[in-house]
Amino acid sequence: QVHLVESGGGLVQAGGSLRLSCAPSGSIFSIRAMGWYRQAPGKQRELVAQITSAGSTNYAGSVKGRFTISRDNGKNTVYLQMNSLKPEDTGVYYCVIYMLRDYWGQGTQVTVSS
Repeated sequence: QVHLVESGGGLVQAGGSLRLSCAPSGSIFSIRAMGWYRQAPGKQRELVAQITSAGSTNYAGSVKGRFTISRDNGKNTVYLQMNSLKPEDTGVYYCVIYMLRDYWGQGTQVTVSS
C-alpha cells in the first residue's frame, strides 16, 4: 500500500510564491517518474509538471519559466516551486508517482487572489 502526503498549498496574492511537497510512504520501489497535476473549478485535471527518474522535466506551457519541479531521490520526495503566481493558477494540485502503477495524492488547494 502506498500513501502520498502533500503539503504546501494555501492562499497567496498574485505575484507570490508557494512550494508544494509530496512524500510517499509504504512499499516504494522503482519510481519511474513523479509529477503534479491540477484541477481548476469546472475544468479537467491537467498536467502541470513531471520529472523522470533520470531528471528529465516536462512542463505545461502556461507554467514554463514560473514553476520548477524537483525531486530528492533519497527521500523519494517531489517538490513544485511556484513563483509569479497568477489567479489562473488557482486549483487543487495533485501529486502523482509512477511505479508499476500510478499513485495519487489527495490534493492540496492553491488559491491565488488578484
